[in-house]
Amino acid sequence: MFALGIDPGLSRCGYGAVRSNGGRLVAESYGHLSTPPGDPLAERLAALEDDLRELVAELRPDAVVVERVLFQVNARTAMAVGQASGLALATAARARCPVVQYSPNEVKLAVTGDGSADKAQVQRMVARLLGLSSVEGPADRADALALAVCHLSGARLRAAASAAGDRG
Repeated sequence: MFALGIDPGLSRCGYGAVRSNGGRLVAESYGHLSTPPGDPLAERLAALEDDLRELVAELRPDAVVVERVLFQVNARTAMAVGQASGLALATAARARCPVVQYSPNEVKLAVTGDGSADKAQVQRMVARLLGLSSVEGPADRADALALAVCHLSGARLRAAASAAGDRG
């Protein structure tokens, strides 16, 4: 299975593509998409949508995993994250790609075993789980990889539970 994690943001939208390969998780690609803060909002949204469409078309994931927007202290940031999240969800739907959402706490719990882990802990565990020395660049990249890891880890558990149920 191949999952594309999206950590939505308008200024910086992290992405991480992870493949489950024989029980191992392998990072195939990660980075971030960005839009110029000085550009008008509509142009930034259009540019982000174009970039997301290209990314999904190029990678052709089995699932797109988007962080669920729950709460932001800053209302302006919350709006931008919500708009970017909506674009990611719509882009995946247009590509007929299944979409899954997880909360930040669900991701932290799946990746580190602690739903209140900090960003540094998540970055270290993502690197360890994917066999990377580190995840270079902004935290959005590690967060996007963590979303994909969370989904693929859950998929393995669901498959194991299903197989156990078939034998029982």
